[in-house]
Parts: sequence; structure tokens; C-alpha cells
Amino acid sequence: VWYRENVCHHNPEGSTWSLVTTPGEVVQISCGPYDLLWATLWEGQAIVREGIDRNNPQGISWSTVESPSSENGIMHVSVGVDVVWCVTKDRKVWFRRGVNSHNPCGTSWIEMVGEMMMVTVGLNNQVWGIGCDDRAIYFRQGVTPSELSGKTWKAIVSGRESDRSQTGSSTSLLSAGCFFTDDIQNQTSAVIQGDADPSSDTELPTSPASPALLGAAAAGNGPASQAGTSARLPVDPLHSEQGEGTAASASNDKDNLEMNKSPANPNPSAELQWINIDLKEAQKHPVLSVSSFADTSSLSSLGAFSVGAEDQYGADEHPLWAWVSGGGCLVDLHSPLKWFTAPSGLSSSVQSLSLSITPAQTAAWRKQIFQQLSERTKRELENFRHYEQAIEQSVWVKTGALQWWRNWKPHKWMDVRVALEQFTGSDGMRDSILFIYYMYHEEKKYIHVFLNEVTIIVEVLNEAKHSFALYTPERTKQRWPIRLAAATEQEMHDWLSLLNMSCCESRRIQGPPSHHAIWSVTCKGDIFVSEPSPELEAGPQLMPCDQMFWRQVGGHLRLIESNSRGVVWGIGYDHTAWAYTGGYGGGFIQGLASSADNIYTQSDVKCVYIYENQRWNPVTGYSSRGLPTDRYMWSDASGLQECTKTNTKPPSPQWSWVSDWYIDFSPAGGTDREGWQYAADFPASYHGHKTMKDFVRRRRWARKCKIVTNGPWLEVPPVTLWDISIIPSSDADDEESVALWAISDKGDVLCRLGVTQQNPAGTSWLHVGTDQPFISISIGAFYQVWAIARDGSAFYRGSVSPNKPAGDCWYHIPSPQKQKLKQVSVGRTSVFVLDKNGNLWYRQGITPSYPQGSTWDHVSNNIRKMSVGPLDQVWVIADKVQGSHSLSCGTVCHRTGVQPLEPKGLSWDYGIGGGWEHITVRGNATEASRGAVPDTAEENPAASKEGEDEESKGKTEHSKTPLMVSESQELDRNSVNG
Repeated sequence: VWYRENVCHHNPEGSTWSLVTTPGEVVQISCGPYDLLWATLWEGQAIVREGIDRNNPQGISWSTVESPSSENGIMHVSVGVDVVWCVTKDRKVWFRRGVNSHNPCGTSWIEMVGEMMMVTVGLNNQVWGIGCDDRAIYFRQGVTPSELSGKTWKAIVSGRESDRSQTGSSTSLLSAGCFFTDDIQNQTSAVIQGDADPSSDTELPTSPASPALLGAAAAGNGPASQAGTSARLPVDPLHSEQGEGTAASASNDKDNLEMNKSPANPNPSAELQWINIDLKEAQKHPVLSVSSFADTSSLSSLGAFSVGAEDQYGADEHPLWAWVSGGGCLVDLHSPLKWFTAPSGLSSSVQSLSLSITPAQTAAWRKQIFQQLSERTKRELENFRHYEQAIEQSVWVKTGALQWWRNWKPHKWMDVRVALEQFTGSDGMRDSILFIYYMYHEEKKYIHVFLNEVTIIVEVLNEAKHSFALYTPERTKQRWPIRLAAATEQEMHDWLSLLNMSCCESRRIQGPPSHHAIWSVTCKGDIFVSEPSPELEAGPQLMPCDQMFWRQVGGHLRLIESNSRGVVWGIGYDHTAWAYTGGYGGGFIQGLASSADNIYTQSDVKCVYIYENQRWNPVTGYSSRGLPTDRYMWSDASGLQECTKTNTKPPSPQWSWVSDWYIDFSPAGGTDREGWQYAADFPASYHGHKTMKDFVRRRRWARKCKIVTNGPWLEVPPVTLWDISIIPSSDADDEESVALWAISDKGDVLCRLGVTQQNPAGTSWLHVGTDQPFISISIGAFYQVWAIARDGSAFYRGSVSPNKPAGDCWYHIPSPQKQKLKQVSVGRTSVFVLDKNGNLWYRQGITPSYPQGSTWDHVSNNIRKMSVGPLDQVWVIADKVQGSHSLSCGTVCHRTGVQPLEPKGLSWDYGIGGGWEHITVRGNATEASRGAVPDTAEENPAASKEGEDEESKGKTEHSKTPLMVSESQELDRNSVNG
């Protein structure tokens, strides 16, 4: 093995060779674009060069890697950026797992499907090979950074003599060659004499492709079985005048070529065969360019050439390729490749004939063809003008391989084939059906979903799978969606985008959300929006909320608030405030389903928490050795799952770590100086100081992770926020400012000035004084401002008006039954609060003259978040809702029966969930004619009182309708996001 010294951009030929000693006789070597170098030994092992870096490009030493097969040694090896492929002597193809800069030897071999003569790896790990049986060139499809081994081999359609699959003007020229065959003979002499002009310095233009992929074909049945009679090389302006890159031609070609170059020869075309024009000589005249016409992604840009006897092939035979090299080829993973379509059927002689056609002849030919086509169109359509216009009915299908969480026990992931069939009806409407094909007891079965019945498609929070869920109204009642998983994140996003767009097309929904839209956020941070029907809140027939259709909007938020004039604000997990821009789409939703403008980059940062648990014993004090029945010594908050620093991953592959683990000193209950919290046993209430009765302790560790996405959101700097509220509706004109109140992450109360429909971000903050930090705020329809302090007490702000946006003073409101409150929401006339135990309370006795009200009435329990709208409608996120198949946590629920005489409503209607974190209906001022509202409690499967058994479901207490099934049934809400 020799190493070429001093090779660089300015000195590509280098200076000297230096010998590198090897542990054996090397028969083949492969060098990657960066620091990988593998070679094949005569005995069949591979050797790997260790220690290659910028300062020592020769490396330090060799390491030996054994052949994947003990019987058959390695015959050929090829390396890329961080991949290694090899072919053993039995023609099997192998992929090396675990190769990177730190471990150039990798870890193990994986056998791939197919048998190859050789393989070659390109600049970004793309792979080509030559088939063992058919000697065709194959390309490895599906090679991505996340799936380096790819998915399948696909043959590249490559004819002999670099047949080009051409488009546009080049195709026209080829056709013109057939049209003007008689005229070509008259111009041949002039063209070739122009070639021979020694003063001509015109370079042949080449296609603007990546560096060429080269291939060599052998004629007949073997690589060197026939004498070569011609050469075809990719045209390259870098070729020197000495013709370094030109392969040797046979004697009869040389004779012809010399005749071409001799000025004394008056008519060289008499002896010259068109098929033997050497493209190296053709550099002298731009008209002779084939490369200049070729599409950059057709085979011409890959510069495949054949070496061998031209006449050994029949018209339809493909060359027997012997070698392919893709070391200089950079494949764009996002653009479709055009290598797999059959080239035009024109023979090479006709291609060559077309090269001498002038632009004037082309123009005349185009004009004549256009006239003939116009006459034919007129002739054919004349007799059918009185026919009714036909409407195309088309069917479009996308298929793929996914995994499905099966319906029967034991539940597990199954490999399935899925097919999305989209058909356009006679009325132009598009409808789609999703088929899922699976095997059951060796019998092929399927389930299908009509996409016009799908109510939501949502990503599922799962570290191990790229999964998503489809809900229909029936599956929402069951709390059992169709769960599907893709092999890669990109594949999942492709399906999500396609299915979302198909659902919207089926329901004729497009463009941005309306001002009355209902917004919600999942515990994963995904944003969904639903267009409310007038029958959602009132009418003779209420629309069940499990029939609402939700579509996703790009971005990532923790909470969101809106009003009926289109002002929408959100707050991220890092407390950054974002204002809605009026766009739609973003994130993985691209193309026509996303607005072209008003989409901006958005980032969010949140903390992942794990707990270090210890138990006290008399000998060692506190230690990591617990009782056999104890929780894991490193766990999540519940103690049910083991979470160590090394095995804890970010929430999903879209997140990346941005800090190391650090001790968190801010958990509820306080900590000591080292971050420990103490308790009598697991689980219990924890406090920040040790007492004699404390036998266990825990410490919370945190690590920050970040997501970068995009959506219709613009940051509102510089103050970071905890909560926000926008006045639900007003009859003011568009220019009047909209009241917006917020609480900073430090607990300060703020009022935003200058918020209008045209400028939803506003202009500046006005600080409103308080005597303690606040955690929740809400402004009602008539400038009623209520707030909750950090200690759980409620306050009312007096004298707030458009002329006095900050009001004048706070009035303390006693909490219900000494409960600590955590959220307040104010509608048109109603005020609801939520305490830290999940109880929902209604404020009685509120009148215009006494806006503070008189007493609290209990409405329900098991509530996580709530939102009261401009019609006094009440929507909540419930913690436990029982479906017919499973229990869900984080479910959207709607309070039915809300009327002026029954402001607390009568019962609950259950919508999408679980896994939901936040909802706002404060923009929905869509009023319907109010009539008698039937009591729908009979239909509510989870309306059971606390402590009642399963048989009591369906009975509903008139005003108190708890949302509880059983305290003992615990479910991790993150595992059911969708």
C-alpha cells in the first residue's frame, strides 16, 4: 500500500509516494470522504487504518477485521462517511454495524439481501452495486442518516453508449433528427470542418451535475472477453488536451479519427460512420454536446460509459457492467431520482445524427408540428362539441409497511401493510379509505377506516416508537384508537402529513382557523384546532363533542388562549410568549396544507425530571439499598418506572439535550441544602427538613432538552410568562384595543397595551401591583378580572375598563371550604375556579352591582384544566374518564345543559383524549337558537359517583357530576397521548 503525500486542492496530483507497511498482501482498498480507510487482504480478511485525523492523515496502525463468513473471505470492500459495505467470495453482500470516527472497525456484520459482484459507496453513504446474475447496476434505496443500511436494491436503467433519458429541448432535437434526416447529409461536412479548426477554443458545455458516477461495461459474456473497438467517456472541461482520460480505440477508429482531423480531406463524412464520433474530439464545437442537453438527474449526469465491442449487443440487450464507482456522487435524498425509468428507444446513430441540427431547423420543425397538431385537434373535436363535458374520476393509492398495536390480547405491535386509497367522485369531492392488512392465524385480514369519519390524527409520546393514533367517534367512546408506528421519524411525518391533508379534503376544510375556533394542546406540546358547529352549545339536537374534527397546527406550546376577534397567544414550556400570525400548517405539515407565509421558526425548552430515592437504615444511615418492596432507587415521580441518568432519553426523537443533569432545588414541599426531601415512607407527602420519623428521602434531578420546529407563531419578547387571558368578546370596532392580562413566571401581574386585531402582539406591558406572587388570571366579557395567588387564594380586580385598563385595587375572595385554588376562568357572567385537588367550583350570586359574588358551589371533581367561554360554556380537561375499552387521563369534556337558569350545567359529554393538557373555548361566540336542552347524562359512560361500582355508571347526579371511576386506577397520561 502506497500513500500519496501532499495531495490538496491546489496540488491534486500530490508530490511523492510513501510506502505503508501492511500485515498481509492487499488486493483491494477503499478510502472514504473523511477518515475511514479499509482494505482487503489476499487471505480474505479486511484491515482498517486506525488513527487517521487532520494532523496525521496517514494514520497510525492497522487493525484486522475477520470476514463475516468463515468459508468465504472478503473479496471487495467499500467505505463512506461512517458506513462499510463488503462482498464476500460467494457474492453475498454485508453491512458493517457500529462504524464511526471513534470506532472505525465497527462492531458486527449484517447480511443484506442480494448477491453482487461489487459495491461502491458515495459521498453521503449512498450505495451502488453490480448484480451477480444480470450484471446490471443497482442503487440502494432508502439509505438515510437514521437507516444507513437502506431498504432495497433497485436496478438503474442504463443502456449502452450512455443512452440518455432526455427531456425538454434535447428530446425535441432527437425528434428533429428523425424529421430532418435528408437535410443532415448536406450539413455534415461543414460541421466536421468546423471541428477541425485549430483556432477554435470553444469548450463543450457540460451538465451542472455532481461529480460523475462512473461505470464500465464489458461486452459479450466476460469482463475482458472481447477486444474493445471504441470508447465513450463523460465529457468534462477539465480533460487536458493530451487526452489523458480517453481510452484506447481500435485501429479502424483511429484511422477514421485522423481523417477527421486532416484539413486536406475534403469530405470526411464519406468514410466516417456517425456511430464512431469520439466525444473527446467533440469538445471543439458546442453544437455536438449531448451532456449540455441532458437533465441533471438523468443518467447522463452520472457519466456511465461502456467499453467493448459495439456490435456485440442486440437492440434490446443491456450491457454487462463490470465496475461502478460512486465516490464522487452526492445524491439529494429529497429529490426523486430519474435513473429507474426506461430511456428513449432511439438508437445511438439517431442520437448522433440529431447533434448537427441548427436552431433554425428546429424552429421550423416545431412550427410545422404545431400546425399539424392544431389541425388534428380541430378535426377530432369538431364532431363532439355538443357532448356533455366529462368529469374525471380518479383513484390514487399510497401503500407502505407500518406496525399496528393489535386489538386483541396480548396487545403487541404487529407488522402490517397499509394502503391509503383516495378517489375523486363525479362531483369533484375527494374521499379516502385507509386499509390495514394483517395476518391472523395465518389468514390475511384487514380493517378499514373512512377518513371522513376520522376526528383526529395525533402523534403519540413514545420513546421507543415513531407512533401515531387515529380516532373516530366510536373509538373515542372506547378510549381505544388505532395505533400505528413507522420505522423512521421522516416516514411517520410523511404519513401524518398525507393523512391530515386527506381528512381536511374529505371535510372541505382548508386555510387558517376561524376566529371562533377551539384550540387545545396535548401533553406532548402539539397544537390542535377545531371549528365549532352552532349545535355544539345549544339547539334541539346537541352535537356530541366526540364528533368534533381536530386538525394540527405547527408549533410547540404549553398553553394557549384566544378570543373571538382572532387574537391568539400561547406560552411555551420555557415560558416564552408567542402571538399567532394568522397562518396555518407548519411543522411536518408542508405543501398545499401549509400557508406560504406567516410560518416562522419556533423553539421550546423543557426539563426532564428523575428522582434519586434512598432509605435510612441504622448501620449506614441513608443509602441506595432499599427494601425489596421499595421503588427503584432511580425512578420517575411515581416510582413505578426505573429512570437512571444513562437510560433516560428526551421525550421524543425531535428533542435534544442542551444541559447536563443537575439537582433541582424547587420541587413542591421544599428541599434541604443538598436538594433532599424527606418523608416517613414511599409514597407520602415530602418536606424539606429531616425529622425523627423520616425513614426515606428523595432528590429531584433535572436536565433540559430543546425542540426546534416551525409554525404560525411570532415571539413576544422580552418578558417570560406563566399564564395569560384575553377578553373573550366585545362589540367594539376593529381598531379598539383588546384587553389582555398575563402573569410573568415570577408571579407579577401584567396588562398588555396596544393589542388590536391588526397588531395582536401589542406594544408594551403595564405592571399591576400585588402583595404576593400570582399563578392564574382571567378577564371576563365585561372587564371582570379574577386572579389566583400562589398561596391558593382568590382576588377580584375592581374598576377595570377600557379607559382604566389596570383597574384600581384587589379584593380578596375567600376560597371554597379552605381549598387552595390553582386556576380561574371568567365567561360572560359565570366565574369558575379549580382547586389543587381537582375540584371544580362555581361562584354564586354575581350581579353587575355585586361582581364579587357570594358563595362557592361544587360542580365536579377530577378536573385538571378548564375554560369558560363567551357564552358561559364550560369545557374542561378531565383526569380520569372510563371508556368501554380503557381508562384515559387528560380528556376533553364539555358541560351540557348550561343555561341562564342553570349556569352550572347538568352533565358531562366526553370528547377526545387522553393525553390532553389544555383547552380554550374563549373564541367560540357562535350562538345558536337556544331551546330546551335534553339531559344527555344517560349517554355518558363515565358519569359515575366517587365510590360507586361499575353498575352505577350512567346515573348522574343533577349538579354534581364527578369525573371519577376509581381512585385505585392509575394510568400514566403520557403513555396515552392520542
